[in-house]
Amino acid sequence: MPSTSGPTPRTDAVDRPGGRTPKPGNVDRERDHDDLRFEQFMAGAVGARDGLVAMTDPSVGVGEAFERAVAGMGERAERNTQFGALLVLAPLVRAAAREDCTLDGDGVERVVADTTVADAAGFYRAFEHVDVAVRDPPEGMEPLDVRRGADAVPALRERELTLSEVMERSADRDGVAREWVDGHERVFRAARAIADLDGPVPDRAAEVFLELLSREPDTFVADTHGTGTAHSVMVRAQEAREGGPELVRAFAESLVAEGVNPGTTADLVAGALFVAMERDGVTP
Repeated sequence: MPSTSGPTPRTDAVDRPGGRTPKPGNVDRERDHDDLRFEQFMAGAVGARDGLVAMTDPSVGVGEAFERAVAGMGERAERNTQFGALLVLAPLVRAAAREDCTLDGDGVERVVADTTVADAAGFYRAFEHVDVAVRDPPEGMEPLDVRRGADAVPALRERELTLSEVMERSADRDGVAREWVDGHERVFRAARAIADLDGPVPDRAAEVFLELLSREPDTFVADTHGTGTAHSVMVRAQEAREGGPELVRAFAESLVAEGVNPGTTADLVAGALFVAMERDGVTP
């Protein structure tokens, strides 16, 4: 498996491979997609706030809080802007808020282990609020297809599947689910890399994004464009890192032109930014 360790810290943001270049393939202040605009992401973040606040309340289940966040996002943005990022953030925010947890792999694993069937139901109901690109379920798993939303809840209850167990069943083909199973290993490594770098936080995030993208195929790209494209994007990301800022910009433009969005990698960076600011003292 390729290394997922963070990049070696550098001091000059202009000389970084991603220096002052937004995350390639994602919507940002410089680039909209044909069907998705930067201001929709801002609206989605505002809409998700109440659900994230609920995630800090121990009386509210993780699944219920997640559904609230997704519903608020969908209402404000009028589409899916941050579903994956919110799923990455959910156990991180809960771990940061729990007195018996720390914001690290052990804390996240404790939060995940404590999830229930009701949390799994809340996760499935979240799919009622926005369209989410997912692969077809494995043979025999059709009753648990997340695209069924609330209709799949009886099957969850019949099989007594917790949210942790739902994530385990998807971890081999979904990068966010894998983080839930692995204690958010890549997220915490990325957070440390962001903290160790110098310069503006957006530049640090862009560099770490490119590092992550160059080490493992993005599973959202695999879902939407196939595994071959996902592998190609990974290789091109490494070439861009080695080629410098101009090649990074060209890589970013090519992804937009091709309609390729490395969304899972962006979701992991969102989680890493939360950890870097909440735990590691990084300030915007």
